[in-house]
Amino acid sequence: MTLSIAAWDETTGQLGAAIASSSISVSSRCLHWQSGVGIALSQNITDPRLGPRMLRLLADGVEVNAAIDAVVQSTPHIQFRQLGLIDCSGATGLFSGAAVLGCFASAQGKHCVAAGNLLANESVPTAMIKAFEESAGSFGSRVLGALCAGVDAGGEAGSLHSAGMLLGGDPGWPLAELRIDWDEEPIAKMLTGWEVYEPQIDDYVTRAYRPEDAPAYGVPGDL
Repeated sequence: MTLSIAAWDETTGQLGAAIASSSISVSSRCLHWQSGVGIALSQNITDPRLGPRMLRLLADGVEVNAAIDAVVQSTPHIQFRQLGLIDCSGATGLFSGAAVLGCFASAQGKHCVAAGNLLANESVPTAMIKAFEESAGSFGSRVLGALCAGVDAGGEAGSLHSAGMLLGGDPGWPLAELRIDWDEEPIAKMLTGWEVYEPQIDDYVTRAYRPEDAPAYGVPGDL
């Protein structure tokens, strides 16, 4: 029911992920980030506890693949789950259980991982990885572009209804957290939101640290 990508940007140190699904509100359950630690994907008949568990292990100094193995070995019903994990140095890991739904696949690239289930074909994650590795531009745009490439390669076997994007770095809160929880064109709507929000990201950071230097809000009543 889901296709997703997570990545690390060696230039900015940012972590990012994008996801889409036929299910409602996919990113609320499946995207997990911890500042200074990593970003995790937990999908397919989702157990939202697994992403935070993997991130806690990373925070305790466990390496990426060992963190995934620890969760796999200690979790009931793990055969139904699909996991992805990337840390703040770009190390990656993946797991797909034998009972993951439909056509499922995953792929790893340089500082990126992608996975999907109930896919139209097995090449979808590889298409996302290729698009990310070969793209230019801002990190957030590259992550979203990779998700779009997965859709163009066939995407999910059914219609998509929700999508999400998470971008984290310095400072210690999400620089972007966009969600379309139920729509007939969730990715198109999310891309529209990104086009509006991306030019304002630095302004919102300035408002947190130096409000006296922040640009005008541009809303009624703002002098």
